[in-house]
Amino acid sequence: MDWDYCQRSALLIIDMLNDFIKEGGALVVPGAERILPFLQEALQRARSAGIPVIFVADSHLEGDREFQRWPAHAIADTWGGEVVDELAPLPGEYLVRKRRFSAFFGTDLDLLLRELEVAEVYLGGVLTNICVYATALDAAMRGYGVHVFKNGVASLSQETDEFIFRQLEEVLGAELVK
Repeated sequence: MDWDYCQRSALLIIDMLNDFIKEGGALVVPGAERILPFLQEALQRARSAGIPVIFVADSHLEGDREFQRWPAHAIADTWGGEVVDELAPLPGEYLVRKRRFSAFFGTDLDLLLRELEVAEVYLGGVLTNICVYATALDAAMRGYGVHVFKNGVASLSQETDEFIFRQLEEVLGAELVK
């Protein structure tokens, strides 16, 4: 890792949940476990630097309308909706639950970031083209600097990741961090 967190930044770990990452999960992203070591290091660096850590978690109700498009997943208060053990939140870290793709939509994430005086967000997690991208887009539209860990995100294909990486840089002005 050849980067350091910016001053006034926060780490957002997006949807690194059992249902998306672990065998037996309801909607496993193939190969997503490969990003765990990178995110563990990013998490440790944030903790060591005193950077706020915010876990973002899909947290659906039974029968959520999203299940018309995707299989039921990340249902609140179930194993599938919990952050994977390898990245487990520590006391004092934040958990923002969401029911839609963006971590900002219908949550208090923006208020939390403003109260913490955060100006720059670092994003990692799944899926690159869905929840990571939607969160990056909403962060940029709210005036936050956006940094996305290129080795800390996963989608269903490398082609999808490459397309979204171009969108992040060209459309949002986001920085891709390795």
